[in-house]
Amino acid sequence: MFWSDIVGFITHVLSRHRFRTITLWLAIAIGVVAVNLLTALGEGAKSFVLKEFNVLGRNTLIVLPGKKETTGGMPPLTGESPRPLTLKDAISVSRLSGVKAVAPIVVGNIEASYDGKIREVLTIGTSRDFFLIRQLKVSQGQMLPTLDLDKGEAVCVIGNKLRQELFQNKPALGERIRLADSRFRVIGVLNQGGTSFGFDMDDVIIIPVANAQSVFNVEGLFRLFAEVRVYQQLDNIKQAIIELLKERHEGEEDVTVISQDAMLTSVQEILDILTIAVAGIASISMLVAGILIMNMMMITVSQRVKEIGLLKALGATSSTVRVLFLSEAGLIAAVASMSGLALSQLIVLLANIYFIELQFHSPWWAQVGSILLAILLALIFAWLPAQRASMLSPVEALQGKQQKEVS
Repeated sequence: MFWSDIVGFITHVLSRHRFRTITLWLAIAIGVVAVNLLTALGEGAKSFVLKEFNVLGRNTLIVLPGKKETTGGMPPLTGESPRPLTLKDAISVSRLSGVKAVAPIVVGNIEASYDGKIREVLTIGTSRDFFLIRQLKVSQGQMLPTLDLDKGEAVCVIGNKLRQELFQNKPALGERIRLADSRFRVIGVLNQGGTSFGFDMDDVIIIPVANAQSVFNVEGLFRLFAEVRVYQQLDNIKQAIIELLKERHEGEEDVTVISQDAMLTSVQEILDILTIAVAGIASISMLVAGILIMNMMMITVSQRVKEIGLLKALGATSSTVRVLFLSEAGLIAAVASMSGLALSQLIVLLANIYFIELQFHSPWWAQVGSILLAILLALIFAWLPAQRASMLSPVEALQGKQQKEVS
């Protein structure tokens, strides 16, 4: 038989058994959709997280209190330290020749009140350099003033959402918000910025770090951001910071300094593994589809015994019959996987329109791999029914009898 004859024959068979064709098509298409949607979700999450980390820029070093022992990955971002970072440490780091800007961080939740309205709000104590390192901009007013790190001033910059909740349609600039026993004058309102590093920047109050230490009654810093002047000097400055703080802490190396690149590499590796893992989980649905194909083809063989006998009586070889059944399964898998891929891309497109900040996209390897896997599994699971059909005796098949498989 020519391939054109085989395609025509298979097309006629599939159109004649519509229910079986549609069932197999749905089973395979759902598996392809599952693989592509889950990988698109993983890739979208990875892009979102990496975008958040990229906010700091490649020139930024993060100093964490406490020595975190690692084996090459990103150190934990939490944990107790025997000796806290202090403002004097931050001032010393800022005096290093290769350091362009330093932003100490003190973070806590505290009740903020204005005109009878009271709510708990995330409060960040930092310096003016934090706005530059974090690329924060204000829509109204100004950023924190330039102050010595150990000097305070009762001023604050608030997030856009917090401004709406506390002041509604009233102007916020110049008004005073009470934090604990202190009152802070609003000098700026942040641009709408969304979430970053777990902080909702639309719902924060930013005050000078010295004031934050007084409000929260703490001396230690949560983190310390340091921006280097030249990226090529990043490793040298990193080591210089470690040596400086080691000297200040009586010879004990009790801080961890990590770079943006190290964080990005570790996070990307973790997210890549998770994406592959969810793709593997989704592929299980294709195994279910393969088992369904095998069962359906077994039933088909028993129903088409006389047809197989006629083909063999007309000169079709066992190899030709086997090819017919395998081609039937392969054609269903190819059409179903392509339509499943098209459906998954449509769903991703609609999701990207709805979720503006989190953009999904299925990687090329998932798209190609899901199609190839669907066809491969279809051929593998169709092999046994195809082999059984090819081994039928023409005479017995024409009589409607099934011959036992020949080993």
